[in-house]
Amino acid sequence: MKAELRRRLRAAMAAIERQELLSRSAAACHLLAEQEEFRGAQTIMAYLSLPYELDTTTLVLSAWQAGKRVLAPKVDWEQRRMLPIEIRSLTTDLVEGDLGLREPAQGVPVPVADIELLIVPGLGFDRSGNRLGRGRGFYDRLLRHSDFGGTACGLALAEQVLPVIPVGAGDSPLDMLVTDRSVLRFPARRSGRAQAESE
Repeated sequence: MKAELRRRLRAAMAAIERQELLSRSAAACHLLAEQEEFRGAQTIMAYLSLPYELDTTTLVLSAWQAGKRVLAPKVDWEQRRMLPIEIRSLTTDLVEGDLGLREPAQGVPVPVADIELLIVPGLGFDRSGNRLGRGRGFYDRLLRHSDFGGTACGLALAEQVLPVIPVGAGDSPLDMLVTDRSVLRFPARRSGRAQAESE
């Protein structure tokens, strides 16, 4: 079920004209930049978008303009984890890694505890804070990391918000979701995650 939904959602995103995707991506990024979760964070970690994903360029540039530290994920395939690495440029600091993913060329991993706002990619989301990712579980594992206490925020186009996203045992919910049209917050998810970490 998840595989078919991923295929359908990826195809729908790929069908959007590039200029429209960039314009609506910028609208979502501007809306997130107006929120307290962004304004109050000094360190954010943002995914580096693939062609069929909502583009995060505007958000990263806004963060730098506001004097924030920006981290990007570097995949450690052997350990099946993501390493938060600081970047200061979207050109000179990045290389193309496996599967066409842009990632930091080098750098020392930043402690997960430093991440105040984590921008999470997804193919689909629902109004309960669930997300459908690429299927490899990297962000779910980061969200479950015992040192992560920041805000997990999805970034999407309005049509990526579905009535229900199928959820598995390893899936981790978000604290908020920002689209090009609205902001959704899921306070129950945050408290539930905190309770799970304390048990």
